[in-house]
Amino acid sequence: MNGPVSNRVLVVEDDPDIARLLMLHLRDLGYEVDHCSDGQSGLEQALNGSYELIILDLMLPKMDGYEVCKRIRKHNTLVLILILTLKSEVSDKILGLELGADDYLTKPFSIQELQARINALFRRSRPATTSARTKEPTQIRIKDLLIEISKRKVKVAGREVELTRKEFDLLLFLARNPGRVHSRDDLLNWVWGYNSTGYEHTIDTHINRLRSKIESNPATPKFILTVWGVGYRFAESVELK
Repeated sequence: MNGPVSNRVLVVEDDPDIARLLMLHLRDLGYEVDHCSDGQSGLEQALNGSYELIILDLMLPKMDGYEVCKRIRKHNTLVLILILTLKSEVSDKILGLELGADDYLTKPFSIQELQARINALFRRSRPATTSARTKEPTQIRIKDLLIEISKRKVKVAGREVELTRKEFDLLLFLARNPGRVHSRDDLLNWVWGYNSTGYEHTIDTHINRLRSKIESNPATPKFILTVWGVGYRFAESVELK
């Protein structure tokens, strides 16, 4: 279910005061906003609506936010998910990101920081302007791997594989820089757009998922290579012959 991008936002939040605050400011920013106060109805609304962003609490009645996030990602790889919660432990943040959230913000929060996070998510997810796109190739082809940049599609041996936003962003970044070694911190900061120190394990999880989708044998990858003690790199063309 990869529906059209819209200016609609879904807020899944059981605290009525926080929900009203979010809806007020999001509407001031020009978004159409819907609200659900429990996880079950939030999941149903997310799957049946056409949203660009879902702001999701974790501690929800009927179904917790982790399960909601997981089920949304199973059906929709494109919608942006921003977790907004009281849970501030690093382990909670790692789990949220690994289940497919695009960002994680803890309560209490400032409206200014929330707006900055939302703006950063939209900048990174929306297609570049036409003038910017003309300065780079529209696709990258490496052996049987094809990355269609503007369409955000990936094919392996002619077969399309479905990637989440973060998986695609990681793959594109690595493929644009073959041979260059990137630390986990570098990849975290590039993909999430801010200092994400402490979530290094998230990169390993995303890399493993990427390999399972694009590598013929994930145990002995040919595209995304591990540089032990440092991070990851994309294979150079001479290595793929």
